[in-house]
Amino acid sequence: MNIITIIIVCTLVVDLVISLIADILNLRQIKSDIPHEFQAIYDSDQYKKSQDYLKVNTRFGWFSAPFDVCLFLMLWFGKGFLFIDHWARSWEFGPILTGIIYIGVLSVIKLIVSLPFGLYETFVIEERFGFNKTTWSLFFIDLFKSLALSLIIGIPILACVLFFFEHSGSFAWLYCWIFTIAVLLIIQFVAPIWILPLFNKFKPLEDGDLKDAIMSYAASVNYPLTQVFVMDGSKRSTKSNAFFTGFGKNKRIGLFDTLIQNHTISEIVAILAHEIGHYKKKHIQISMIIGIFHSGILFYVLSFFISYKGLFDAFYMDQVSVYAGLIFFGILYSPIDSFLGLLFQMISRRNEYQADRFGVETTHDPESLVEALKKLSVHNLSNLMPHPFYVFLNYSHPPVLNRINAIRSY
Repeated sequence: MNIITIIIVCTLVVDLVISLIADILNLRQIKSDIPHEFQAIYDSDQYKKSQDYLKVNTRFGWFSAPFDVCLFLMLWFGKGFLFIDHWARSWEFGPILTGIIYIGVLSVIKLIVSLPFGLYETFVIEERFGFNKTTWSLFFIDLFKSLALSLIIGIPILACVLFFFEHSGSFAWLYCWIFTIAVLLIIQFVAPIWILPLFNKFKPLEDGDLKDAIMSYAASVNYPLTQVFVMDGSKRSTKSNAFFTGFGKNKRIGLFDTLIQNHTISEIVAILAHEIGHYKKKHIQISMIIGIFHSGILFYVLSFFISYKGLFDAFYMDQVSVYAGLIFFGILYSPIDSFLGLLFQMISRRNEYQADRFGVETTHDPESLVEALKKLSVHNLSNLMPHPFYVFLNYSHPPVLNRINAIRSY
C-alpha cells in the first residue's frame, strides 16, 4: 500500500465521517416551534412534514454514500480497474479509442449503481412528500436523452483531451485548456436554444399584467430583456424556481409554470430582480472566469500526474496510460476539489446576499421578496433552521431566515 493509496482511503473515510457529523448536528437542530417569520403561512402539520422530509433525505444519504464508497473500494482492491483495462486493450483499437472504451465502461458501471438510488429518490421519497410528477416513461426518456447528449458532446471532448496528452508533449495541458474554454463558451450559447428544449417546453410569457410588470422593471434597471419564457417544470415536480441562462442574444430568463401559479406578480418581479442582480453584479461572468482559471490549473497539475507510476501502482495497473491517468488523477484530486467547493460555496452565498440587496434597492419592495422566499421555502419543504456547520459544507445559498433578516436590515 503506497502513500497515494493511504491518502485516497483516508480522504474517503474522513469525508464520510465529516458528512455524518454535519448530518447529526443538522438533525439535532430541529425544533418543533415554527420560526416567528413563518407562523402566518406554516401550520404545525406542514412544518412537521418539512422536518420529516429532511430526516428521510438525510437517512437516505447515510445509506447511499457509504454504499458508493464500498463499491468503489471493492472495484479498486478487487483489481477491477486492471481487469477493465485488459479487456479494453484486447480490442487493439489504439490509445484514444481504447481510452473511450475504458472510461465508457466505468461510466456505465457508475450509471448502473446510481440508477436504483435515482429511482428510489424520485418515485419513493419525492412521491411520498407530494413533489413527484415524473412518470416512469418520462424518467427513462430523460435518462436516454442525457446519455445521448453525453455521447454526442462527451466523446469528442474526451477524444480531443486524450489526443492532446498523447501527442502534444509538455504543452498538452495548455491545448486542453484552450479547447475546453472554447467548448464551454459554445455550450453557453447553444444550451438555451438546442439543449434545454430537449427536456422541457419553453413558451414566451403571454401578454398581460405579469409580462408588463417584468418588462417595466427590466427597463428601469437597463437590463436588455426581449422575452421571458415559461418552462413546464410541473411535468416533473411541484417545486418552483426561476433561472437565468445563456449569453448575448441567446440569454433567457425562465420561469417555472409552478412559480407563476403560486406567486403574486410583485413576488415574481422580486424573484426576477434577484436573478437580474446576479447579472448586474457580474456574478455569472466572475464565476465563469474563476471556473476557466480553475480548469487551467487542473490541467496543469494533471500534466504532472497523468503518467506518474506511483499513481498507477496504487490502482494495481501494470501499464501506464493517459486515459487511466485521467480517472486516477480525478480520484486523487477530489480532496482539493472538495476544499475548493467549500470556497466557491462561500462566494456563492455572498453573491446571493448581494443579489437580494440589488433586488430590494431596485424594486423598493423588500416585503415582496421576503414573501416570495417564504413561499418558496414552504412549498419546497426547505429546512428553515439548518446547522451552521451543515450550511458551511453543503449550502450554495444562505438559509432563508438569514436572507430575510438581511433583507429587513436593508
